[in-house]
Amino acid sequence: MKMEYLSEFVKLSLDEKKCTGCMMCVNVCPHGVFEFFDKKAHIKNKKACMECGACQKNCPAAAIESGSGVGCAYAIIRGMINNTAPDCDCSGGGSSCCG
Repeated sequence: MKMEYLSEFVKLSLDEKKCTGCMMCVNVCPHGVFEFFDKKAHIKNKKACMECGACQKNCPAAAIESGSGVGCAYAIIRGMINNTAPDCDCSGGGSSCCG
């Protein structure tokens, strides 16, 4: 099942002027929100953003702002209901960033 969040509430922004083209956001985003062309990252699908914050945490140029929002909250609640650890799928199989 593909999750999609209400885009008007997603607090994701990318300052393309600050972007250095390192592609970290493209590599760490678990939902393919970013794409890379013209030597810069661009937001491809803001609706797919679950606000896990992986892109912001890994951007060495501080070009990304992401709220810790509905994605992590959903993961924490789902973990509580299922009696499992929170899993927002932003860690690529490692420990979750949802705390």
